[in-house]
Amino acid sequence: MKKIRTVALRALASVSVVLVVVVSIALVFNLGSSKANVPSGEGGNQFVSVDGKNMSVSIRGNGDRTIVLLPGFGTSAPILDFKPLIDELAPNYRVVAIEPFGYGYSDATDKDRTTENIVEEIHAAVQALGIDEYVLMGHSITGIYALDYTAKYRDEVTTFVGIDSSVPGQPNMDTKFPIGAFRVAKQLGFSDVLAKFAGNEESDAYLDDAEKDEMSRLIAKNNFSDTYLNEMDHLSSNFAASMGKTFPADLPILLFAVQNSKVQSWTALHEGQAASVDHGELVLLEGDHYLHHTKSKEIAEHFTTFMDELN
Repeated sequence: MKKIRTVALRALASVSVVLVVVVSIALVFNLGSSKANVPSGEGGNQFVSVDGKNMSVSIRGNGDRTIVLLPGFGTSAPILDFKPLIDELAPNYRVVAIEPFGYGYSDATDKDRTTENIVEEIHAAVQALGIDEYVLMGHSITGIYALDYTAKYRDEVTTFVGIDSSVPGQPNMDTKFPIGAFRVAKQLGFSDVLAKFAGNEESDAYLDDAEKDEMSRLIAKNNFSDTYLNEMDHLSSNFAASMGKTFPADLPILLFAVQNSKVQSWTALHEGQAASVDHGELVLLEGDHYLHHTKSKEIAEHFTTFMDELN
């Protein structure tokens, strides 16, 4: 009995550590949109071939300007996650939401989730769609990936728009996560519990019942998958590689950031990034990390004004 009790206590301690780390991730990244299971690809999306695999995209609107929309880390269902913002933008723009490998309806991948690989895969999807000029807009971690993307494909990207986007030098990005423990949790069926423990359950309030069910299926499919965990394992190295990088000076950037964010120096970091280019603007909005859930109308209005001023 003593041995069994000791083993049980150790197991409980291990689970507690995992839960503490997951909560820490939630505080840093606000992984509120990460829920997950296995869908059929019927959510208004289509597929393009990248590296012999299927990458899911959604195309809405017929405007003259195209917006390529990219998710934050851990967003299990980007097309559904961006629904309020897409609804606001689609009447005036062509909005292309891309679900990278391991996200949404897209296939998984064994390729390391380095910034370089992710950038190349997203660009391949853009090329497959025949898009050669576009605004790059994205949430959270997209801010890090976009630094390399815009440097490499400046001739295609006309503007970058960040939605509470990650920036080089933000605190706590050197954390090393217990990937093995998360993988075991996924295999044992605990990932749904962990997702609910870390997630913001109010983040899907804008979805109808059918969309909430689809979101739940996608969460079960993608949350703590091998592709997800590989990207998590590369977060610290991807952030480290971004240090000292800036957007091209001639690239207009519009940044939306949470006002009074709990992340240390959040406003100052974004002010510095906006000031690093010839035409940069920072808009502070009240809300949480998922501004596109609650401030989609304001984001669309500020974006339209910003783009009009460029012409």
